[in-house]
Order: sequence, then C-alpha cells, then structure tokens
Amino acid sequence: MKKKRRSLPPYVYRQTTKGRTYYYFRRKGVQERVDPEAPDFWKTYAALRDDKSPPPRRYAGQRTFKALFDDYETSDRFNRLAERTRRDYLKCLTYWREKIGDLPVAKMKRKDIVRAQRALADRPRFANYVVQVISVCFEHAIDLGWRQENPAKGVRALKTEGKKRQPWPQNMIDKFREATPDRDGTPDRARLIFELCLGTGQRIGDVLRMRWDDLEAGGVNVKQSKTGSKLWVPFTPALAAVIDRIPRRGLTIVAQENGRPVSYSRAHDDVLDVRRRIGAEEYDLHSLRYTAAASLAEAGCSDELIQAVTGHTSTAMVARYAAETRQRTRATEAQKRRK
Repeated sequence: MKKKRRSLPPYVYRQTTKGRTYYYFRRKGVQERVDPEAPDFWKTYAALRDDKSPPPRRYAGQRTFKALFDDYETSDRFNRLAERTRRDYLKCLTYWREKIGDLPVAKMKRKDIVRAQRALADRPRFANYVVQVISVCFEHAIDLGWRQENPAKGVRALKTEGKKRQPWPQNMIDKFREATPDRDGTPDRARLIFELCLGTGQRIGDVLRMRWDDLEAGGVNVKQSKTGSKLWVPFTPALAAVIDRIPRRGLTIVAQENGRPVSYSRAHDDVLDVRRRIGAEEYDLHSLRYTAAASLAEAGCSDELIQAVTGHTSTAMVARYAAETRQRTRATEAQKRRK
C-alpha cells in the first residue's frame, strides 16, 4: 500500500481539539502556533527553521523556582518571620532567583544544592544561609504538592573559619569611657550607643529603635527584631547615669541633633572612630552583647537569668557567649582550693 504523502512542511503538525484544528511548529523543544494559510506563513516558517538560539524552557504548570519564591513570599510561613529575618531571607531569594529562577522545582537534586553551596565556599556563612533558605522553600513546595521530598535537608554546613569574637576587656571599656567625656553636660553620642549596647545586652539595630516611650520603671521595653521576643530590661547604674543626662531631641533615645533617628552606618562610624583612637578595633558593637552575657556569667547568673536580659532563645547560644568566662571563673575557684 502506497504511503500517503504528508501535506504539511517538516516540523509543522496538525492538532484537532474540540472540533477545531490548530497547527504548530515543533522542533528541538520549540513549539510555536502557526497558520499555513496566512500570507506570511513561509516567512515565519523560514525564521523558525533558521533560528539558532537556544529553545525556550517550558515546564508543565510553570512550577519554576520563581513561581515558588513568589508564592512563598506571600505565605504565612514567610510573613510570620521577624522583620530582620525576612530581609536576610530576601537577600538569599534574590540570589536563587538569579541562578535558578526559570528552572523546574521538581527537577532539583541534592547534588545541585551541594554544588551551589561549594560555589560559594569563599563566603561560607552566606553559602550555609542560602542552603537554609532554599530548604525552607522546598518545605513550602512540599506543602503545595510540587515535591515529595526536600533535597536540601541534611546538607552539611561548610566550616566557617575566622577569629572568634571576644568580649570587651575591662581596660578597653574604661578607655572608651575616658575617650568620650560629656560635652556641656551631655554625653557623647558614641558613649550613649556604647552604654546602651553594653548595659542592655541588645543588638545595635534594636538599640537604635529604642524610644523614650519604651522606658518604664528604670528599664526599657524591647521587641527584638530578629526573634520577635518582648523583653523588659532594667538599666545598669552606668547606663542609667548616662540616660539621665541625655536631652530628648526626638522619638528615639539615640537621635541626631535635628531629632531624627540615627542610622546603623552612622552609629557604626561614631563608635568605630573611638575604637580606632583607643586601639580597640578588634572589639565591635556586637562584641558588647557578648560582653553583657559574659559579665552576667561572671556574676554567677544561670543561663535562664542571662536569657532574661539578652533575649536569646537558645541556651546553647548563651553557653557559647559565657563559656570562656565561666571556665576562667571556675578555674580560679579551683586553684584557690589547692594546697
């Protein structure tokens, strides 16, 4: 039997759906709807055949990572995060969008996650964080029914090398205070920032958001931006003495001359200028949070008491902050008992 000759040009196919006939050009992953009866059909056909550009990637249901990230950012899972954490997550999501935004969620494998992590080996903290964020997104994909498992779960974190942050030694604390005397009876702004960080044990971002109406009963009410924890932290005598001498220029305790809040970068520069003058470059603002926890541990406070001040949600982190101080205190006590 003689085979019927195909009436359509190569790569053009007829498809009938619900009584209607459509024509498509299909070649190497490219699918474009065409009309053989159109006056410009042969021009369009020639362009499609000659096109040397990579075919567009088309995925069933458009379940790409971009779609996943968009959906995740509107979810309760994301919006329940603290503001600081959301900002950090968005940095990682921006990174992933640029790398894999148009790829299908269902095709990603564990080896792909590991490969992406290793590509960031020169930035190990960021590398570990992007794995953490993509893992959360895969859990969201499971909830949506886009995957059955999380390929990022259990990926080992890269080791982060670097100098361990140390608490401020007492001699450097004394030098900082000596280098920031009052000006016309008003404490220097760097001194105010320093005493707030040291006296409350809070992160600099939360310190800069402290308002005058947050003060209560010789302390300050704090809502931590990272954890969402609500605390009332009483002032130390040194901090209370500084607060009593600060004029109220605006809503925030740390304010510019015009009453506007002080930005992180300006606060950092104010304190850095003093640190350079006294030779304390290796001790930064966050080290003051370590210092507060260490001084509480030296005073014999339990992990629970330290947490009540610093707001740490994990006793493991408190132990990390206080470990060296406690070791020194116990070693000193032990040596005293030797004969």
